[in-house]
Amino acid sequence: MGDFVKRFKVKLNQESANPCIFAAKIEPMYTVIKRLEISAAHHLCLSYPSKCTNLHGHNWIVTIYCRAKELNEDGMVTDFSHIKQLVKDRLDHKNLNEVLPFNPTAENIARWVCEQVPHCFKVEVQESEGNTAIYEKD
Repeated sequence: MGDFVKRFKVKLNQESANPCIFAAKIEPMYTVIKRLEISAAHHLCLSYPSKCTNLHGHNWIVTIYCRAKELNEDGMVTDFSHIKQLVKDRLDHKNLNEVLPFNPTAENIARWVCEQVPHCFKVEVQESEGNTAIYEKD
């Protein structure tokens, strides 16, 4: 139960007659999820032979998770259109090697997206059916 208590910020009700029964206080949180489809090319710089070192493209599915305890002055966690501007408008129909300052693996792209979007805590980058990378902040 210790991990459960820490993870969900549960406070035990010390006055309970039964120590197995407790009251949980979970802090409210707003979450928004934005899903984008991005068509982009890249090639990977790898330490082993692979066809992925050749320029090729994907129709990437990028899912962005943002959360906040309080809404902004407009009543949002973050505007969906701002997420689109920060991510899709910068990557769509581009050669990612020319736009991003790192080896554009799905894992690195997920981290970069998370760093671009305010209140983002998790990003999923699917480069093809069955191949998804996830980056989560602690």
